Amino acid sequence: MNTEKPSIVRRLYDWVLHWADTPYGFTALVLISFVESSFFPIPPDVLLMALVLAAPTKWAKIAFACTLASVAGGVAGYGIGVLAWDTMGMWIVENLVRVPLTPVDGRMDIALPAYMTKMFGDSLGGSYLFQVYDTWGAWIVGIFGLTPLPYKLVTITAGVAQLNLPVFIITSIVARGFRFFVVSYILFKVGEPAKAFIDKHFNKLTIIFVVLLIGGFAVLKLIF
Repeated sequence: MNTEKPSIVRRLYDWVLHWADTPYGFTALVLISFVESSFFPIPPDVLLMALVLAAPTKWAKIAFACTLASVAGGVAGYGIGVLAWDTMGMWIVENLVRVPLTPVDGRMDIALPAYMTKMFGDSLGGSYLFQVYDTWGAWIVGIFGLTPLPYKLVTITAGVAQLNLPVFIITSIVARGFRFFVVSYILFKVGEPAKAFIDKHFNKLTIIFVVLLIGGFAVLKLIF
């Protein structure tokens, strides 16, 4: 008999999911979408999928609420980056997101993976995240907002990098909205079989989409 205690992440996952079976599922989705954008480890997709499957005709309302709450939480994360990077911000990055920080040019920064700097070279703008912000800006927010990469990491660091706030908000709305609306619509049209497919392949599909998107713009840049 296996008596091993589930990990804290697994227990949080189950806690998030249990709200789908209560009258407070929608409220919980809004709150979780908000806090996930700055510190909470479980993405709102878990509860969003359960709620859409339980009420398919409300898929658009659920996706809309999830998007707005997530972006609002992103603005809160941006504020942490602006006002509390040296205290709360760095603690979240190192202890919750589990990304190591290293001193660069007088402030703590994040080293990019070696494979990324090797693949993209000088086009990145540097080997550290804040250097890349100077070149790519909103693209970083869009990629983190759309893919399984931790959105909280980019909301906080965008504040540190002083990315233009309206640009940050608009990019977040587009990226988070695309993610949540696509997932919700697929569940609405296909139902339970889509959930298994999304659970299994969502990470791969979003990463492939981003690679193709960036590749397309790189080709256009070479042409023009």
